[in-house]
Amino acid sequence: MTNTPPHHDLSGPPAAPPLVLGPSIGTSLAVWDPQLPALARGHRVLRWDLPGHGGSPVAPLSSDGSATIDDLAALVLRLADDQGWERFAYAGISIGGAVGLHLAAHHPDRISRLSVVCSSARFGDPAAWRERAALVRAEGTEAMVASRPGTWFSHDFARTPVGAALIEDLRATDRAGYAACCDVLAAYDMTADLEKITAPTLVVAGRDDPATPPSHARRIADAVPGSSLLEVAGAAHLAGVERPEAVTGALLTHLDSPASPRDDASRHAAGMAVRRAVLGDAHVDRAVARTTPFTARFQDFITRYAWGEIWTGDGLDRRTRSCITLTALIAHGHEAELAMHIRAALTNGLTREEIGEVLLQSAIYCGVPAANSAFATAQRVFDEIDAGRAELDTTDIDSASHSDTEK
Repeated sequence: MTNTPPHHDLSGPPAAPPLVLGPSIGTSLAVWDPQLPALARGHRVLRWDLPGHGGSPVAPLSSDGSATIDDLAALVLRLADDQGWERFAYAGISIGGAVGLHLAAHHPDRISRLSVVCSSARFGDPAAWRERAALVRAEGTEAMVASRPGTWFSHDFARTPVGAALIEDLRATDRAGYAACCDVLAAYDMTADLEKITAPTLVVAGRDDPATPPSHARRIADAVPGSSLLEVAGAAHLAGVERPEAVTGALLTHLDSPASPRDDASRHAAGMAVRRAVLGDAHVDRAVARTTPFTARFQDFITRYAWGEIWTGDGLDRRTRSCITLTALIAHGHEAELAMHIRAALTNGLTREEIGEVLLQSAIYCGVPAANSAFATAQRVFDEIDAGRAELDTTDIDSASHSDTEK
């Protein structure tokens, strides 16, 4: 193994908390494109390419079958050291998640928070990975292309521009680099080390993932003390690409969760960040602009408490909080606020179909007339989105007549 660093890029404010993102085998750092804008808003994000993938040379990994997960972890630590980061949050997909588990278990002083997406403590039979390595060394990564639709994502998604671009990334991957990563996965087994992990940990699974099924994620979550688990419906192995809203929302909730009690100023800052992430900059900018001396204390209160205490808590993910919020707004007939939070629910990863399920559930417990109005409001919001109209300009918490809208 040489001392050549992997290809990487940096996004986000230079002084923001550091976050490293690791990719899946066969992909480049572009696999994190759907999450990058949201994550880079509040973090200094470093994405890196596996050896032989994207812009990285093959050199950092041995090609003789001896490469291990420790070799990849060492590359990440070098990148962090080059940035002067003593501690950093880490999120990784598949083999990238395996690197995160290894770092958190063996270098706990370096990892502040860990997110593991569609990964495993052990990726199946080592012989199968040795066979794949031999196949790719002989035939190139084209040998893997036909099997990725249905594994990485659905066949329909493979025909989208995003899906097609990821397949092209696989084709462009160096055969020696891909095979060396297969050697890493053949030798990798973190089963006995998961209980050593002390960093706050989020585990994400694609419910339709054939490569690392949800049972793999549950084993990680069961073994890592205090970890949380999210299973994403309608997602295969690259869940963050196929269902980006759900994965992005879960990552933001986990990364923004307070590690310790904060003062009012920091609660306000955290609350404002979550308000913007959930409701959008345009909406929050309008709210701030309409604040008056009369409403200022209430604005501060809901930013600190509703958004800085409740919405930033790590006891529930943002998808679940959106479901609860929609139900409460339906029950009380707050239609303007409901429209706003239907948009927020989409941002937090709920699909239109899942929002419909929440509304149906509300028909039973909140009453059919309330649900009828809610369906009409939701349809109006969806029609406006489909028509490409600007964000709904609701009268909200900054108006004296609707002062509780963003609760």
